[in-house]
Amino acid sequence: MLKPYYKKNQIEAGCDEAGRGCLAGPVVAAAVILPANYKNKFINDSKKIPEKMRYELAEDIKENALAWAVGEVSHTEIDKINILNASFLAMHRAVDLLAVTPHFLLIDGNRFNPYKNTAHLCVVKGDAIYMSIAAASLLAKTHRDTLMQKIHEEFPQYNWSQNKGYPTPNHRQNIKKHGACLYHRKSFTLLPPQLKLF
Repeated sequence: MLKPYYKKNQIEAGCDEAGRGCLAGPVVAAAVILPANYKNKFINDSKKIPEKMRYELAEDIKENALAWAVGEVSHTEIDKINILNASFLAMHRAVDLLAVTPHFLLIDGNRFNPYKNTAHLCVVKGDAIYMSIAAASLLAKTHRDTLMQKIHEEFPQYNWSQNKGYPTPNHRQNIKKHGACLYHRKSFTLLPPQLKLF
């Protein structure tokens, strides 16, 4: 079971992002404030959980959280401000949308741009340590996967329903075959040198 909080008797929001390493689509972050007594032995880093269970856990989190929100930063914004800043901005947007104001932020990773006057702690692999970060990981991942499924219907040739925009060999081969589309991040290396676009 993951840790329920960093410090007792303060309103903590766990924050995590999904899609940072993708070649297409937005980066998505979630912020989640859980009750101190919330328990769910299946919640963990979203990458360790099967897809069907991720969606089931996401619904449980939404039903039981004191507050939760999701923030997005588009592919065009990523190209303008870079992916690291975009990840921080997505977290800020998620916290902005919370119905309850947190006293403290638990951030997955080792870097963060401070949010207003709210104290924070960066935790490497925090989604495998703190329940609220793992919950945010699940909400960010499921929200983004659903978005990628929708834009897959618009551009099925990239197989986003399967690869979700990540740089799989199949995704890169399809970029080589069909070229990049409007959802691709132009600031990213879409193809390695041996698969250059012609």
